[in-house]
Amino acid sequence: MKKLLLFSIFIYSTFLFSQEHAWVYLVDKPNSATALSNPISILSQKALDRKAAHNVVVDFRDVPVDETYITSIKSETGITVLAKSKWFNAVHVIGSQTDINALTTLVVNGVTIVSTIDFADDSLNSRNTQNQNKHQIEASFTTFNYGNAANQIEMINVDDLHQHANSYTGTGMTVAVLDAGFTNVNTMSGFQRLRDNNGILGGFDFVDRNTDVFAYTGNTHGTWVLSTMAGFIQDQFVGTAPDAQYYLFRTEKAESETPMEESLWVEAAERADSLGVDVINSSLGYTTFDNPNYSYTPADMDGNTTYITKGANIAHEKGILVVNSAGNSGASSWQIVGAPADGAGVFSIGAVNAAGNYASFSSQGNGMQPTQKPDVVAQGQASYVITTSDTITTLSGTSFSAPILAGGIVCLWQALPSLSNAEIMQLVRESASQYTTPDNLLGHGIPDLALALAEVLSVQEFQNQNTVLKVYPNPVNTELTIELPSQYDEAVITVYDLLGKRIIETKVSATQQKVNTSALANGVYLVKIEAKDLLITKKIIKN
Repeated sequence: MKKLLLFSIFIYSTFLFSQEHAWVYLVDKPNSATALSNPISILSQKALDRKAAHNVVVDFRDVPVDETYITSIKSETGITVLAKSKWFNAVHVIGSQTDINALTTLVVNGVTIVSTIDFADDSLNSRNTQNQNKHQIEASFTTFNYGNAANQIEMINVDDLHQHANSYTGTGMTVAVLDAGFTNVNTMSGFQRLRDNNGILGGFDFVDRNTDVFAYTGNTHGTWVLSTMAGFIQDQFVGTAPDAQYYLFRTEKAESETPMEESLWVEAAERADSLGVDVINSSLGYTTFDNPNYSYTPADMDGNTTYITKGANIAHEKGILVVNSAGNSGASSWQIVGAPADGAGVFSIGAVNAAGNYASFSSQGNGMQPTQKPDVVAQGQASYVITTSDTITTLSGTSFSAPILAGGIVCLWQALPSLSNAEIMQLVRESASQYTTPDNLLGHGIPDLALALAEVLSVQEFQNQNTVLKVYPNPVNTELTIELPSQYDEAVITVYDLLGKRIIETKVSATQQKVNTSALANGVYLVKIEAKDLLITKKIIKN
């Protein structure tokens, strides 16, 4: 009996040593968007309270490993699952080297689910360092392959917000889209991610008084517009605010042009206000009507004459950030920005091409308007959109530059929730490429949303240090004075242009506070101040 027992133990031991241990990292968590939109479904209230108390963000790592993936791995020949980790999105398995390596071809619901395999016996691993760390990077940051949308995203640097450690992709923000119709949004795969994420909160057809909360029938213009913010096709297209939530309101009757549409727009804005919407995107504008007796004149585009502009200004007063296309009249006899984009409370968006140059159709500012119009610009010529047939194509118009930037602003506001709508608008203007020299074609220019965020965060970080720093005069001419807080003997001063090129590097101290700026060309610069635990970046203007 003893010999039999020993023989059994030997066989069992031999079996164990023939089995390899490995960590199998998975490519995704298919329901992560839904889970993150309802964190109480994956974490206890106590856990959520603790995270909130310590400003810890609920992220991808908190979402459990997909059970369908685990079940499929367990069913594979020779594989035993011993443990799982949501933080690493991985399972610990044992099996033969051959059986474990075979998992790399495992497909579930059309997806090859295994990203990498890490054997406990390192001699069995044949991968580079980049692959070893891939799962850690994916677990920590939001990463997108922007595909066709890359240029219009990167032009305003909203990709930096998406890929921030806190993943500013619009989560928790609400947008009302006022347009002419949202055909196929309820069925298109380009909005599947949005629907899975409960990103469509409702809607209403103000034209036909349709009580159906989803106004999907009618014109396709709203579908194109929405796609620039909320569309998603894996590795081919990402909107600027893919994780925001949206209300869809049809206010425009595309086959005719009547003043009624102004009233419907204001109704929708009032509804948006009652629903707590943060941002309105409107790619609509009104100048002339089918009945010429109702038409406005260019002189009426003064920021406070038309019904719709007055309504939009009230929406601004209520705290909503109203983003509106400037219009497509730049090359026509009308030429100037239309209503409601003429309002001081409206953030009006003109258009540039992919290279950042003025698009000739983009409506222009005019001295009659109370503030600089357009406010800023984004890509509106050959912008990429998703069509109602789920294809990606290019279309031109400020109808697309406006929502592209609106989505970016949504992400910026998510990152800076304590700021008001007016403060966000001004912050975006100040980040733009020609803030100090605006004109009627580009307004303040192309915004840099990553710069806007960095500017505020650096100021907040500095203020938290309870120190007093003075940088003056601003604008500066030939000499910039930097007075350091008393606890700092000296600091390194680096001046960069807006492209990140270092122009000046010097030191200041209590006895030497001056920086010679006479050689700088006129424009906007960033001044970085570093000393021990002090790090702050300030924007200066050289006249």
